[in-house]
Amino acid sequence: MDGPLAALVSEAEHALHALNQDGGAPLRPLARLLLRTESIASSKVEGMHLGVRELARAEAKLAFGTEPSPTAREVICNIDAMRLALDSAVADARFGTAQIQAIHRRLLERTALGHAAGSIRTRQNWIGGNDYTPCGADFVPPPPEALEALLVDVCDALNNEGYSPLVHAALIHAQFETIHPFVDGNGRTGRALAHVVLRRRGLTPHFVPPISVVFAGAKTAYVAALMRYREPGDAGITAWLEHFAAAILRAARLARAYLDAVRTLQDDWRARVRAQPVVPRADAAVWSLIDVLPAHPVLTAAVAVADTGRSKSRVYDAIDQLVAADVLVPLSGRQRHQAWEAVGLLDLIAELENGRLGASA
Repeated sequence: MDGPLAALVSEAEHALHALNQDGGAPLRPLARLLLRTESIASSKVEGMHLGVRELARAEAKLAFGTEPSPTAREVICNIDAMRLALDSAVADARFGTAQIQAIHRRLLERTALGHAAGSIRTRQNWIGGNDYTPCGADFVPPPPEALEALLVDVCDALNNEGYSPLVHAALIHAQFETIHPFVDGNGRTGRALAHVVLRRRGLTPHFVPPISVVFAGAKTAYVAALMRYREPGDAGITAWLEHFAAAILRAARLARAYLDAVRTLQDDWRARVRAQPVVPRADAAVWSLIDVLPAHPVLTAAVAVADTGRSKSRVYDAIDQLVAADVLVPLSGRQRHQAWEAVGLLDLIAELENGRLGASA
């Protein structure tokens, strides 16, 4: 790498390190919020556009056994696949083809492409052009008979820490996209692998940078950078590394602005509760519920009980207090299968997904 690229990589890695050294507590709800946002944006790169409220309500409906729309189902599966990828990143000493297939299986097994979930393709595919012939395609990946050896090679590289963490993640992502080993879901799986590398290398132990938000906001540039990576010579690889590092730096700044905004929103929620005629005791469940609320833009009572560890009666009391303080808004008038929206949180998520937070950072 030349001097400017090395400096950019160093700055981006420092930004990730600073983000993950955040001393705020508790981390888990905020970490889940960022992981969820990254997964949604990764789906958006593939053309799956879903409003933040539509998705949050679909998640709540799914908890009650109601089937969401096909698009909502795919996005929810992507969230699950990302969670599995990050869990596998730290749980498995060696990350291999089986782990990649497991991520892909989780991504597609509950969708219309469930028959292809976790299966390496057995026929030629291509990117661009038309559905009938690779003539005129933008890129033709390797043939099926070459995939096993190529995936082993990628996994060997993923387990080799010879590069800096950010360069390592960038190369694994680009090489996986070049191999394109699945019939569908390659982009989402490949972006998950970039996060696997960053997590395994210790750069993102808590918070994932929403890099797919940056990619989705400039999809043409992202695809062009991947295409340049596939060109002969070093210039294309350098161009890809520059693009990836700049995107990581932007994503880290977005994440920082996002976390700061969510914490400010939580402070506002606490102030609203304290302004009520009767202020809850310091050990009341309502304060625990505010702590975990960022992880659940649309909340159900069952989730609130599980996340706070409080009894059902205490949780319902806390929900009533938050409704009275205009922190939660019930989504229907019925008592059964009720869900509540956290005031202001979905608006912040929408701002992040559109890349509007931290624009001046």
